[in-house]
This record gives sequence, C-alpha cells and structure tokens, in this order.
Amino acid sequence: MTATYGLSHIAVMVNSVEKTLKFYTHIFEMEVMYHKKKMIQLTTPGNKDILVFEEKNQHLAGQPGGITHFGFRLKYPEDISVLHNKILEAGGDIIDMGEFVPGSPYIFFKDPDGYTVEVWYEFVPPE
Repeated sequence: MTATYGLSHIAVMVNSVEKTLKFYTHIFEMEVMYHKKKMIQLTTPGNKDILVFEEKNQHLAGQPGGITHFGFRLKYPEDISVLHNKILEAGGDIIDMGEFVPGSPYIFFKDPDGYTVEVWYEFVPPE
C-alpha cells in the first residue's frame, strides 16, 4: 500500500488571479498560502486542502475539459443559506440548489471563470 494524505490539491486556469482571490476568500474565507503575480494557492481554514489558480492559457480558463465540477462539503447544513448569500454577494451565478435527500442541502454555482462549484452537506458519522 502507498500511504498518502489523500487528494491534496487541484489546479485550475483562470483569467484573473486577483478576481479569483477576492471571490474565493469572500465565499469560503480561504487563506492565502502563496500569492505570486500569476498564481495563488488558497486553503480552506482548518483543512489541508489546496486550490491552485494559475493565470495562463486564458482561452482554456473556465473550460471543464473532463472535470465537471469541484466541491466543498459543509460541516453544518444550516450554513447553506449563509453560503447562498455569500455566493450572490461575490457575483457568483447559482445554477441549481435543493436537497439530495432530506437534510442534505446543496448549491451548484459558477465562479468568475465559469467553473461549476458544488457546496453540500452530507452527514458523516464520527470515526
């Protein structure tokens, strides 16, 4: 067996690092790990996940190319309404919302580059 820490990061192309920085820090209160002229690495508070955003090949920014969406799992289902407001305040475009099953709310939205992002709550029993 090869030991890993699981999926650690995803890197996506964007048109504007600065616009992307404002968008994701507003909605998810992400923290900056690295901030260079054409690249930022953000992490969500209290977690070890990393989102890398790179300004290059702008004609490909927002094109899924086999990735349909990426998602954030909520710790508390009631936070879905808070995120709904933050998404709208940040200029996100909500494309779908509801419940997968009762008590499991979700929102799908488009970010400034057109990527589809999912936010959902799913009960996970304690380990």
